[in-house]
Amino acid sequence: MTDAPPTPRRTALDARHRALGATMTDFAGWEMPLRYGSERDEHTAVRTRAGLFDLSHMGEISLIGPRAGQALDHALVGRLSALAVGRARYTMICDTEGGILDDLIVYRLGDEEFLVVANAANAQVVLDALTERASGFETAVRDDRDAYALIAVQGPESPGILKRLTDADLDGLKYYAGLPGTVAGVPAMIARTGYTGEDGFELFLAPDDAERVWDALTEAGAPVGLVPCGLSCRDTLRLEAGMPLYGHELTSDTTPFDAGLGRVVKLDKPGDFVGRQALEAASRQADTVSPRTLVGLIAEGRRVPRAGYAVVAADGSRIGQVTSGAPSPTLGKPIAMAYVDVEYAKPGTEGVSVDIRGTREPYEVVALPFYRRER
Repeated sequence: MTDAPPTPRRTALDARHRALGATMTDFAGWEMPLRYGSERDEHTAVRTRAGLFDLSHMGEISLIGPRAGQALDHALVGRLSALAVGRARYTMICDTEGGILDDLIVYRLGDEEFLVVANAANAQVVLDALTERASGFETAVRDDRDAYALIAVQGPESPGILKRLTDADLDGLKYYAGLPGTVAGVPAMIARTGYTGEDGFELFLAPDDAERVWDALTEAGAPVGLVPCGLSCRDTLRLEAGMPLYGHELTSDTTPFDAGLGRVVKLDKPGDFVGRQALEAASRQADTVSPRTLVGLIAEGRRVPRAGYAVVAADGSRIGQVTSGAPSPTLGKPIAMAYVDVEYAKPGTEGVSVDIRGTREPYEVVALPFYRRER
């Protein structure tokens, strides 16, 4: 007799999603909205107006103590001790071989307090690793996954929507920065971060306040066309913006240098950190000839590539593999990210195709991202 799989958890906004008729899915142990209607319409709303997301499945972990910054310097590939209070940084946690365990955003909330946000599927792995790696640094590592709901409003209309509900200085809030404030009368940490390629905000607040803030944002955004958005359009938005997804572009078999994200690895920071030796070797390899490179592919036809499909050269030889693929509502064509042999990575390389169920479909090699918003 086998144990039944655990029942997926529900966010504090579950009732709102069901009332809106969302198609729900089990994602990383959570029941999450996949879409509310047309994922294309949701995607377009974020690009042109605004979209509202429930991201409460993400994993929040707090590090508190006089040496919390040094603990993170040792545990992660970035130099988090140099992060100013109120700022955020994209970084990664790697294993001793340089493989990526997760990509993270770290917020510095105070001189001795940091908030690490991990992907839902990896939150326990990250929590366990941080707990182990922070030992000896006078730092408390606290699992705060149940302490936060996370709501994102993304798109060009998002600043105007949020201004109706807060007196926080949004005009002075830089990208990858956060500040404490109130939204719809409740305390929140307001961060100018996101995963869509658009301007927007992520709001960290108590789960008991989630429905109030969701409803207030819905009402404030209605005049400018804000719509609720699910995980499907979140995926196509991040793909167009060339943002990697753990389990696809990033894995434990991939180093940050493989993914073209070697800039997040701070080899010049003082002291040792987990994976340093392996990442130094990966850096040297990347400076000479990296065996594979992450590129963008745009279809000449209409067939959509999926993760795992082979990328092939004109002679039929396999030169890489698709990591993510989907129709692009913005470009009007299927797009993909793929790791390919370095000699085929130059934009405009001819003869590259994707094997889609036995048929070679021609694709154009392009530099990432596919889409970049006007600033």
